[in-house]
Amino acid sequence: MTVSEIRYDLLVEKALRGVIRSALQQVALNGLPGEHHFYITFDTNHAGVEIPSYLRAQYKDEMTIVLQHQYYGLEIEEDLFTVTLSFNSKHERLVIPFAAINTFADPAVNFALQLQTISSDDDDDDGDEADDKTEDGEKKPEERGQVISLDSFRKKP
Repeated sequence: MTVSEIRYDLLVEKALRGVIRSALQQVALNGLPGEHHFYITFDTNHAGVEIPSYLRAQYKDEMTIVLQHQYYGLEIEEDLFTVTLSFNSKHERLVIPFAAINTFADPAVNFALQLQTISSDDDDDDGDEADDKTEDGEKKPEERGQVISLDSFRKKP
């Protein structure tokens, strides 16, 4: 990849994470309206994720949390959010970077986003990425993003 290429895949991922950030900001200010509730799945090994060690041992790669009735202290920052949830009657504070989120869903309105985890390497648009090679030493073709229809996310009448 050359420096002059526009990384639309990263731009779309960041925009989708902005949707999640905005939804969480609204909830932090006003609470969850009506039947809305969120399922948030994230990579427990992503840099910046802070969860208790017993949860990390139980959820080695991925964890899903639910924000519905009992969540406390939801705070939204530019790159992450923090929330306190109850696990086995014990309140635990979680720190989750938006880049660690794999899935965000609000079943009340049939809305879901499936995301790719953004690594810090993906965030650097310096063009210094190593070339992938096939077994015979030839350069692998660059993988391109997929076109996704937004109609599949819209609520049906």
